[in-house]
Amino acid sequence: MSASLEYMKITGYEDNDFQNEVGSAYEMMINPDTLKWQKSIDYNSLQAADSSAPDLKYKSTPSATLGFDVVIDATGIVDSKRVDLATEVQNLENTVYAYQGKSHRPNFVKIQWGNIVFECVCKTFNTNYTLFKPDGTPLRAKITLSFTEYVSPSRRKKLEGKESPDITHSVQVKEGDSLPSLCNKTWGDPFLYVQVAEFNGLNKFRGLKSGELLIFPPIKKLPTT
Repeated sequence: MSASLEYMKITGYEDNDFQNEVGSAYEMMINPDTLKWQKSIDYNSLQAADSSAPDLKYKSTPSATLGFDVVIDATGIVDSKRVDLATEVQNLENTVYAYQGKSHRPNFVKIQWGNIVFECVCKTFNTNYTLFKPDGTPLRAKITLSFTEYVSPSRRKKLEGKESPDITHSVQVKEGDSLPSLCNKTWGDPFLYVQVAEFNGLNKFRGLKSGELLIFPPIKKLPTT
């Protein structure tokens, strides 16, 4: 048996836990013919004085991105009930891009299609009009969208295991912080400050600058004696 046709659906949410929907989900008239799903890893390139090549040390894994084109056809050929192109474009824009007065930001977005579920925020929304009436009224548009994956702080904490020194963390320095205190706060072990200082190229672990962002890399604890 052949699978039934399922259209991509995009839903806006006002909260970062994706519980409270905003308005109605936008259902595609025509499914994308390609999806560009991009993942990357960032490394710090550290080269020892006696080495001819840098040692790539893991820094972080940025959020994945998803991109695709949406074709909206208001000629009546695709769907005789959806022939107002301006309304279609506005509905999609309201769902993924427009600033929302209640939450004071654009919506969080969930993209669903088949077995794909992508929780994210919109990064770009570019519209190209490709077909017009004789009077210049547009009848068809191709909208190029890109989204960045979003993981809520509560879910990220569960995924990462905040207390584990085997996971990379980024920590912003506050007034009065020291590396030992930050290591103790993050991992429950103040004596890991030497590795953190070395990774971030710090000569001194005291006198940190407020607002400075430090990377706490995966660290293997030394056995205690």
